[in-house]
Amino acid sequence: MARVWWVSHITLTESGGGVKTPGETLRLTCTVTGLSLTSNDVNWIRQAPGKDLEWAGVIWAGGSIYYNTALRGRITITRDTSKSQVFLQLTGLKTEDAAMYYCARETQ
Repeated sequence: MARVWWVSHITLTESGGGVKTPGETLRLTCTVTGLSLTSNDVNWIRQAPGKDLEWAGVIWAGGSIYYNTALRGRITITRDTSKSQVFLQLTGLKTEDAAMYYCARETQ
């Protein structure tokens, strides 16, 4: 299921996901329109059923990447600026990784 957010003319659309089993790898794509990835930070957040939002990681405009320490070693965030896409990969899935995943622009 893809989710789309509108911020004036800006859209961030996720794709990928679906049903996974423990031990598998999750790969998600966030396609961004209306802004430059080299001028904007993009975060990945997630929300498990009945739980609060949890920050997973961020790729800053300059390319620096930071992860939630609880996910370190399993999470990788990358981007392809030529395609305006940001990618999330989470390996060795656990039952507690079951959640809705979102990409979000960090507003200034």
